[in-house]
Amino acid sequence: MPERQVTEVEGRRLVLSHLDKVLWPATGWTKGQALYYYAQVAPHLLPHVRRRPATLLRFPSGVGEEGFFAKNPPPGLPDWVRTMVVDSHEGPKDRVTVDDLPTLMALANGYALELHVPQWNADTGPADHDRLVIDLDPGPGADVMLCCAVALLVRERLAEDGLTAHVKTSGSKGLHLYAALRPSGASAVVGYARTLAERLAADHPRHVVSRMAKALRRGKVFVDWSQNTTAKTTAAPYTLRATATPGVSTPITWAEVEQCTAPGDLAFTPEDVLARTAEHGDLLAPLLGEAAELPDSD
Repeated sequence: MPERQVTEVEGRRLVLSHLDKVLWPATGWTKGQALYYYAQVAPHLLPHVRRRPATLLRFPSGVGEEGFFAKNPPPGLPDWVRTMVVDSHEGPKDRVTVDDLPTLMALANGYALELHVPQWNADTGPADHDRLVIDLDPGPGADVMLCCAVALLVRERLAEDGLTAHVKTSGSKGLHLYAALRPSGASAVVGYARTLAERLAADHPRHVVSRMAKALRRGKVFVDWSQNTTAKTTAAPYTLRATATPGVSTPITWAEVEQCTAPGDLAFTPEDVLARTAEHGDLLAPLLGEAAELPDSD
């Protein structure tokens, strides 16, 4: 395969390079395969990341070598890639918004293997959030089956408050639960998520912890409410994950959560995900629809 290939994506010229480069040594999965996956899954991925400032996890030397998070636009991006200005502790900074397929492909070509986005977008601004996210992270000795049991508890609590929970795998060990919100103040969303986590930990102390300290997490699921803070980002739906073998943060059904009996039940390869979207479409599509009012956290 040529070292460089010039192509056109939706009217944008792209120079793709090193397509044969192995990025996942454990499986021999290449940069070309990563680009193909993103091109195929883009219709389902893009609606969940569009107009949200992206944080990129880049692995120029492949998984297993040192990677790094990048908030600033990577060098060499085409000038047509859209950005937005975001306030940071260092002052206003440009951030990439992954609004279209050419941008997605340009970023993946630059070894941005993972996409992470916040729970707010350019329309709401950072002061207001349009999503609630609950990150279920298993501690040592816990697994995704325990995450599933806790996810059902979270779903029940959210439903009691008029919120509809949607679920996906993290692409690693845990689960992410989302609820669509009418734009709500960031501090109120954080307060609600924290209260929910603390109440679950109080009611189910054998299985749930709401504090981040690693010493508290053995055999339990950490209900990470802090992912709702304005500065935090969460792995986007359908993003690849830089795990030893290519993983994907995959939308799943509640039936799959209820029926999970082994970690492998909720581990999906990129090929699995493309087959799932071909059969079911975007299982997270309802998250893009009607939103609910954030309840009080009292």
